[in-house]
Amino acid sequence: MKKLLVLFFVCTVSLSIAQTKMPERWSQAKAEAWYAKQPWLFGSNYNPASAINQLEMFQAETFNPKEIDKELGWAEDLGATTARVYLHDLLWQDSTGFKKRLDQFLDIAAKHKIKPMLVLFDSCWDPFPKLGKQHEPTPGVHNSGWLQSPGADALTDVSQYPRLKAYVQGVVGAFANDPRILLWDVWNEPDNTNDSSYGKNKLKQEPERKREIITRLLPDVFAWARAVNPTQPLSSGTWIFNKNRDVSDPKNWSAMEKIQYENSDILTFHHYNGPAEFEQVIKQLKTQNRPMICTEFMARGNGSKFQTHLPIAKKYNVGMINWGFVAGKTQTYLPWDSWQNPYTNGRVPKIWFHEILKSDGTAIDPEETAAIKKATGK
Repeated sequence: MKKLLVLFFVCTVSLSIAQTKMPERWSQAKAEAWYAKQPWLFGSNYNPASAINQLEMFQAETFNPKEIDKELGWAEDLGATTARVYLHDLLWQDSTGFKKRLDQFLDIAAKHKIKPMLVLFDSCWDPFPKLGKQHEPTPGVHNSGWLQSPGADALTDVSQYPRLKAYVQGVVGAFANDPRILLWDVWNEPDNTNDSSYGKNKLKQEPERKREIITRLLPDVFAWARAVNPTQPLSSGTWIFNKNRDVSDPKNWSAMEKIQYENSDILTFHHYNGPAEFEQVIKQLKTQNRPMICTEFMARGNGSKFQTHLPIAKKYNVGMINWGFVAGKTQTYLPWDSWQNPYTNGRVPKIWFHEILKSDGTAIDPEETAAIKKATGK
């Protein structure tokens, strides 16, 4: 019965939105004009080294402007012009305080000439987020404390949907005309069911029919955000690519991808494989005639590197945002397989998976930072 109620509620909301005159997706001309005003976009998915997740970054007790200022200063030195930063719906329970801290973060970013892309929802990792003190990192495990937003309970509880709408419209509406913000990423990897996460014991407790629920909800999330008339573009990035599927043909899109492509003002995507596949995906996505930003890349063990990928991106004028900036509590310098086989008892990866800098701000690989500075003109 609960599942039926979820689907009924989402369908009802979709119908009511369809019957109301809503702002439309940006035209191709408007998207291209916006992109032409931006510098070449480069940056990282950013979380302070001291924060294990989105809540620890922005909750009052752990928000650390001094650390953020220091780390974004390092990013500025590399020529970063943007950063991708995750928010969380639970932060809206202290909406006044959260808006104040987000405003402070945006001031710090602007000081360093960085215009962040803000992520509203995320389907990855722990489906049971809770406010308050966050747990310590699990030894040897990649991103052991990252949180889904909304969590499984909210996603499957129709009584919480008005709260989710209030969060989207509250935060986007508060900053709808703010030139410090680059873009709103409305939902990160909405069709990710975390099949390779949670380790050998398989404690995963994802909602049944999660993809179906979000496929029905995502158009409404776009509509909620558009309804407050943001001056910044909206997007939700696709991330499932392979050599045998040509995404230039809409017939090959999944139901979720169709929603993402047809509602995004600017196309965003993730790509963690080698340069030949990366260039192939760019060529296929260019058939949609929209500006593009790769909002996740750089997994050294997968052949996704700054030295190989940044020249390709510049060739096609694609913005680039890698995963991970400063090594810290997220531990994303460890590879994905650490969920199944934690790097403990002296085990260390042969190469770091993500991150550009060590915790003291020095480069993991000076050749990488040289490649970044060459691409950014620093």
